[in-house]
Amino acid sequence: MKKQIAILGAGESGLGAALLAKKHGYAVWVSDAGTISASRKQTLTENGIGFEEGMHSEEKILSAGEIIKSPGIPEKVAIVQKAIEKGIPVIDELEFAFRYSKGKVIAITGTNGKTTTTLLTYHLLQKGGLNVGLGGNVGESWAAQLVDGDRDWWVLEVSSFQIDGFKSLKPSVAVLTNITPDHLDRYNYKIENYIASKVSLFKNMDEKDAVIYWLDDQLIQSGFEKVNLKADRLPFSLKELQNKGGYFDGNAITVQAVGKKLTIDPKDIILKGTHNMLNTMCASLAATLAGVSEEAIREGLKDFQNAAHRMEPVATIGGIDFINDSKGTNVDATAYALDSYKSPLIWIAGGVDKGNDYAALYPLTDGKVKMLICLGVDNEKLKKAFSGRIPEIKETQSIAEAVALGLEFGKEGDVVLLSPACASFDLFKNYEDRGNQFKAAVAALTATAK
Repeated sequence: MKKQIAILGAGESGLGAALLAKKHGYAVWVSDAGTISASRKQTLTENGIGFEEGMHSEEKILSAGEIIKSPGIPEKVAIVQKAIEKGIPVIDELEFAFRYSKGKVIAITGTNGKTTTTLLTYHLLQKGGLNVGLGGNVGESWAAQLVDGDRDWWVLEVSSFQIDGFKSLKPSVAVLTNITPDHLDRYNYKIENYIASKVSLFKNMDEKDAVIYWLDDQLIQSGFEKVNLKADRLPFSLKELQNKGGYFDGNAITVQAVGKKLTIDPKDIILKGTHNMLNTMCASLAATLAGVSEEAIREGLKDFQNAAHRMEPVATIGGIDFINDSKGTNVDATAYALDSYKSPLIWIAGGVDKGNDYAALYPLTDGKVKMLICLGVDNEKLKKAFSGRIPEIKETQSIAEAVALGLEFGKEGDVVLLSPACASFDLFKNYEDRGNQFKAAVAALTATAK
């Protein structure tokens, strides 16, 4: 009799897991409480995989020997709780995929910077000529890619939600960029629970593996106190030179690992800003550990192209720059964006608040942000936080209106910055949808202005 596996959620990760499970002989059942897209239903049907939408059939799901859960589904959901009570293992797609790969894994997590670091690490390994794949929170599902074949190396962006579903996944290299309060609604509003989730990425690693982490981050340090870390440590810092790890003194980056030392001038790096020097140290250390040459790393740092929606220049209209930072979904990410621009700012922010403390942004908004445009269903907390601090505050539920307000009140030399500091689910499908709608609205204004 075939082993039975149930998959909750028919998104990118769920579909990939279903295809990989089918390939390896499982009886697969896919269940989505929402609507499954027509293209995904067609793929499931063509591969002989049973599915349902708009509901969760308990009998079918709870008869499975194992459940793969979409990272977007909280553990507190009733069907997940019933599975746990019944003793059915509930895992993540990446955990399942790991069983069917012989490649070495570079797993990258952190509250901020993980997407840039993941893409840059992947780029550097490609430059070095390695047989490398990209997965996790970026690109195509890892499981779906393994249906077609394996790679020698896999660079994976992993969120805390995904890490929570790891049982045996063991990175050869793990990167922790930083920890700041985020997603606390999923962790009983306790920062220590969120920290524990992040550092649990290291639990299966041994002395042959390596952990790259930000030495100056006190929350990371507090997490290390509660984990038995066996892997080799490669810290990076803005405060002190490391014998093994990375250091940025404001003028140059120094990276040291496996007996190699590399000094990099920020002028030779396409990414800008102190936060991107941190990302560069992470990626360069990971690439060095993977065996990428100094020459390839230098080339890769010069010609890297970052992901969309992260401080992405969209257009300049009448001397006003429009910047898409839709991926700035928490206070710390938005702080990086606000700090990167010296020009007067018109700041578009708002959405689903994650328990944000906006006071952390006051030093970056005072005297620099001339207008705040609140883009959300409920803007009261945001308005209250900046009332009396930002001269002009407006609100809207239309991104086209937000962009139009930016153009109307902006002057030559100003920057209109979309950096929400919030999740997107009140008005948009996700941060990509929000960013794409912002870009479309700017494009429409550009066409009108010509």
